[in-house]
Amino acid sequence: MSGAPVTNVRRGELPSAPQTLEPRWVRNALIAIALLFLTLFLFVPLVSVFYEALKKGWDAYAAAIVEEDAISAIKLTLITAVIAVPLNLVFGVAASWCIAKFEFRGKSILLTLIDLPFSVSPVISGLIYVLLFGAQGWFGPWLQEHDIKILFAVPGIVLATIFVTFPFVARELIPLMQAQGSEEEEAAIVLGASGWDTFRRVTLPNIKWGLLYGVILCNARAMGEFGAVSVVSGHIRGETNTMPLQVEILYNEYNFAAAFAVASLLALLALVTLVVKTFIAWRLNESIADDVRTTE
Repeated sequence: MSGAPVTNVRRGELPSAPQTLEPRWVRNALIAIALLFLTLFLFVPLVSVFYEALKKGWDAYAAAIVEEDAISAIKLTLITAVIAVPLNLVFGVAASWCIAKFEFRGKSILLTLIDLPFSVSPVISGLIYVLLFGAQGWFGPWLQEHDIKILFAVPGIVLATIFVTFPFVARELIPLMQAQGSEEEEAAIVLGASGWDTFRRVTLPNIKWGLLYGVILCNARAMGEFGAVSVVSGHIRGETNTMPLQVEILYNEYNFAAAFAVASLLALLALVTLVVKTFIAWRLNESIADDVRTTE
């Protein structure tokens, strides 16, 4: 069969991508186009960020990083991620367990709601909290009466961040847990294991790399979120500015060196996230391959 894809899968290995029969020049052209696209839209902007950040020297770069407002923005970004990511981890595991292991009415609706932040603009997500907790919002008068601040404070930033990031862990775990099935959990329960022991000793080891993968993506989005946080933060300098908001303020003030210095920290975060994500993806593929060998 001259036109069929060529595959050669040995027992106990995952099938590799099929080898097509296009001419070499077609493959080289596609590779060149992909590399050109990555160079123009990824590598050049990334290099330019670090170039602009360091253009005035290390002293100016360090001064911009240790400036009081920048330190406050870094701390607030880390605090937001430290709160939002564990909460999304708990939600993601619970939602994926529920969807992958059980059949119930409204399952498709739950899946749709999990995907909602992917389809809604982050700015709209922030406006939702303004409508809820603003001075003229549903709960605004009650919050003012009890002197509770949600908007233009840390709680509002955390809530907005949780909203835009909660699908990441669940969406990584749901297909993984569905593919694994529930046979091992059922066997553990038959042998007398409790629900917690079954989760800790059977389910969690099987999903650990997918879970870490989702947490890494969730953390990267939490630290880099701009739209939703911009709406609810109030842009109070030194108090409610996260790193992306601090970059915007510095850039609008034509303080380009400081803006790119803070932006370079976010770029470093993206690079570290990419490296960790690649490693976890490799470990996840290895885990799936081990499962295939075990079943055979």
